[in-house]
Amino acid sequence: MLRDLRIARVTLTPVLVADPPLLNTQGVHQPYTPRLIVEVITEEGIAGLGETYGDTKYLDLARPFAALLEGHRVDDLNGLFTLADRLAVDAARVDGAVDVGGLRGVQTVGKLRLSVVSAFEVACLDALGKSLGLPVHALLGGTVRDAVEYSAYLFYKPAAHPEGVPAEPDDWGAALDPAGIVAQARTLEERYGFGSFKLKGGVFPPDEEIAAVRALAEAFPGHPLRLDPNGAWSVPTSLKVARELEDVLEYLEDPTLGTAAMAEVAAGTPVPLATNMCVTTFAEIEEAFTRNAVQVVLSDHHYWGGLRHTQQLAAICRAFGVGVSMHSNTHLGISLAAMTHVAATVPDLHHACDSHYPWQSEDVLTERLTFTGGAVRVSDAPGLGVELDRARLAALHRRWADDDGRLRDRDDAAAMRVAEPGWESPRMPRW
Repeated sequence: MLRDLRIARVTLTPVLVADPPLLNTQGVHQPYTPRLIVEVITEEGIAGLGETYGDTKYLDLARPFAALLEGHRVDDLNGLFTLADRLAVDAARVDGAVDVGGLRGVQTVGKLRLSVVSAFEVACLDALGKSLGLPVHALLGGTVRDAVEYSAYLFYKPAAHPEGVPAEPDDWGAALDPAGIVAQARTLEERYGFGSFKLKGGVFPPDEEIAAVRALAEAFPGHPLRLDPNGAWSVPTSLKVARELEDVLEYLEDPTLGTAAMAEVAAGTPVPLATNMCVTTFAEIEEAFTRNAVQVVLSDHHYWGGLRHTQQLAAICRAFGVGVSMHSNTHLGISLAAMTHVAATVPDLHHACDSHYPWQSEDVLTERLTFTGGAVRVSDAPGLGVELDRARLAALHRRWADDDGRLRDRDDAAAMRVAEPGWESPRMPRW
């Protein structure tokens, strides 16, 4: 008989984490990015950890949700969504559709709730696993692989944030041309053993990014390559790029915005199209799959509402013959551990997962997760198998508390204006 695993309290800790000046079609990463660390503590004193976005709109939903959880059983995972539905009235005070640009598409209140619930679901699974002496992957049905392969995530970037902007130093150097991208890829290969490479595009005109991918193909012959412009291209431009790179691309990710445009591109190229933008909820699956708009869905347990929804998505993809992998955001080790546990349980994971983690010099864990041969081994320790460094968590929270509000919401366009006054998020498509 299961012990009474009820939640006694919940702790929410927003933090600001150092981030290099990584470029994308909207602008550039700020010197610090907000994340939210969730702890659920059971009546037995067992603490479970979760992590999600830390922007104000997520905090505004996480706080009232946390207040509903006192007395909730950590094994009642379905009940988390029932409780989240009770936030609908309060959430209506948030804009009904939050435009977050070309990086995520349009974000509704419902999608925001899922991103909040995801952190609590992971925290409950972590607490439950610790209580039962079982790893999270065992609670999800067990592993089909002992290690999860990840892809190197390449970014165009200047050498540093603009002069005078408070920021942590990084040793990556500039990467603003094909030679710089290849050098960055070599560094990631040498440090972490990655065997596949994804370039964040939509930054420079398509011919320049084609040249960068071609340079990667020459430097790493036979290695899987990906290009993701976050919807920055028109359908004709997308088809042109696909035609010029069809012999080297593993897939082309979100070259254009929207399911209809993606379907038009898919019909005109043999290059598989991947997405983490036009399929981010179960309601969006039918149109995308029946129109053959995407051939690979990049799941993100934050978007989808947790690890069990990720498994459900993978099963639907399998039924339709659509590939599945995992999208990454600017995450810490708790999220990487959660990704690794669920990825280890998905049978048809034929593409390496994305991860920003090598770019994050800071973490809230006592020990960073490590990549060996481009992969993270799946922990068999109880729960997620990670431990919180409370001193480090407190320091990153102090940074958040001391901020005057400018960095508590990620805004790549605002960060870009520091370097280029007058910059505005481009109208899509850019090219």
